[in-house]
Formats: sequence, structure tokens, C-alpha cells
Amino acid sequence: MTALQQVSPETRVLAIASHVTYGYVGNKMVTYVLQALGCDVSAIDTVHFSNHTAYKQVKGRKVPAEEIKELYEGLKQSNLANFDMMITGYTASKDAVDTVAAIGRDLKFKSTTRPGSFFWLLDPVMGDEGRLYVAEEIVPAYKEMIRSADLIVPNCFEAEILSGVKISDMASLVQAISELHKVFQVANVIVTSLRIDVKTGQRRPSNQTGTIAVVGSTCRKDFSPRIFQVTVPSLPIFFSGTGDMFAGLMVVRLREAVLELPELSKVASWQSADDVVATDLPLAKATVKTLESMHAILMNTAKAREEEIAAMKQSEVGSAEGEDAEKKYHLLQTRASEVRVVRCVEDLKTPKLEGVRVKFKAEAVEMSEE
Repeated sequence: MTALQQVSPETRVLAIASHVTYGYVGNKMVTYVLQALGCDVSAIDTVHFSNHTAYKQVKGRKVPAEEIKELYEGLKQSNLANFDMMITGYTASKDAVDTVAAIGRDLKFKSTTRPGSFFWLLDPVMGDEGRLYVAEEIVPAYKEMIRSADLIVPNCFEAEILSGVKISDMASLVQAISELHKVFQVANVIVTSLRIDVKTGQRRPSNQTGTIAVVGSTCRKDFSPRIFQVTVPSLPIFFSGTGDMFAGLMVVRLREAVLELPELSKVASWQSADDVVATDLPLAKATVKTLESMHAILMNTAKAREEEIAAMKQSEVGSAEGEDAEKKYHLLQTRASEVRVVRCVEDLKTPKLEGVRVKFKAEAVEMSEE
């Protein structure tokens, strides 16, 4: 097997998301993950920040919509916009969201005569934990935008905003996914970060340990869902950039799974035939592989974080007192929580913990008859 055969199929990806100088979120995370797995990435940044916002202080600027448009037009005029896939993430203004949507629609239109030749993964980054961190005018812009996407990957809060369904348990999550399929006619949906009690089926507070369910569906031709879930252990730590890592890995693993079924790669939105059961969907198989890599990387990050925090308590906080000490410790703790994706590059390919291969599985979600 050659070196080229050990990585993903040759894939040209346009990535439109945020950029930070320090750390791994947004395009910094997406680009590294994709390149490590053999993809050719062209990145257009929507912000240029010194660091991510969990530090509670940043320097930099938001990229104007006109600049995003100009960069894409530059690619087009040099015949460099021949992409197989696009991934879009955080976008800072309504004008920028509209511009990114226009880029996505342009690439989709170019592939009209070749169904399946272009695929758009859209992460509708709007908020989390019940709080928007974008302007309210961006919400309707995203609702219009997702109609053109092939796969959307909202977190639980974003799925509530887009679907209009309050998610309190697995049954309401199924309802929310069904609404996203039917109302917006998006073929593939994955809802991330659902903390759910496996015994009761009810949501748990985000500060409790246990498991996280990632729930997805590829709809049938009548837009009815085929829902699967992958349940993984959760960590009581906030890591920035995990959604971006998930999206980047999904691009690679989904394309791999689809190309194992040559006829499916010629179908719009890679929508599996109606007789394919939920757990056999390429979307389910890709989700499993993505979460296996993420679990290994985050477990290794958590271990390194604990060691770094233990060492810094005695050295870097020093003699600071009161608010100064609290702020300094927050900054140091946030730095210690940066995802060690570069140090864990092998886990992107073959995730292991203490030499043992990480293994998860997808399970079908039973839906009540109505």
C-alpha cells in the first residue's frame, strides 16, 4: 500500500470559518484535520482573532462580507474553484452569512448536471447552552441557508432554534430532526452534544458527567427520518473547537463511506436508498469513526490538561491575588484546555487509548407510531 492510499480519497475542500492565531478552532482546526487525512484545503477566514473567545479577551477583526466574496471570486477567475466538498462554520454577520450562502449555492449549481459531485457540510454556529452568541438577525439567514446544504450539524440548542422544537428528551429530538428534514428538505442531519440519561431518556444538565449522544439521520424520499445514535463517554471539561474537529472529520469519513458505494456517490446529497436501515447509513458509519478519533484525542488532551494545571498552580499564578489571580488562573486553565490535535495526529487515523483501539457503534432509535 502506498502512502497516498493510506489516507482519504483525493478530496478538494473549500473551508469557510473563523481563524485564530493561537489554538485550534474554526479553520485552524478544520484545515489541520483535513490536511492530516490527505485532503487539499482552500480556506477562507470569516474572522482573524488572536485566540478563541473562551479566553474572554481577544484582539483582531471580523472579515467583511465583501472580502469573503472577493476571495471566492479570485478563486473562480483562476479556475481554482473546482471543489468536491465545502465546509462552513462560524460567520460573524448577516451579510457574511448571506455571502457564504451565495458561494454554496454557486458551487451547488455548477454540480447540477453531475449529482453527488459536490457536497456541502454546514455547521450553523449560532449559540449553545441556551444562549445565542450571534446577532438575532443571523438566525433567519441561517434558516434560509440550510435549505441548500447537504448535511447540517447543529448542536442541541441550534437544532431547537432551527426546528422550533424544544428538545427535552429523545422523543422531542426525533421530532426536531423530522422537522429539519421536512421543512428545510435537508437530506442529512446530525445533532451533536445531547447529554441524555440512557435509563430515563431525559436530558441532563451540561455540568454532569455521563454520556453524550450524537444523533443523526438521512431521510427517505418522503423526508421521513432514519435515526441512529452513537453514545460516547462525556468529560466534565469544556474544550473549544470540538465542533470544528467533528465537522472536519465528518467530511473525510463520510466521503470515504460513500465512495465504498460507487452508485451512491452519483446521487444528490448522497441520500441512501429508502431500504437502507439507519445503522447501515454511510452517515452513521462516518459518525462512528469520527467520534472514535475525537474520544481518543480528547482523553489525551484531558490527561495533558490535568498535568499542566497541576504544574501551573505552583508556578505561573505566583503571588497574584484577588481578581488578578482569578483572571490569570482562568487564562492558564483555558490554555491548558486547548485540544492537542497536533500531538494526537495518529488518533485522527487510528484512534487508540493505551494501545487499545477505540470502538463505538451506532444504534437505531425507535420512533413511536403517530
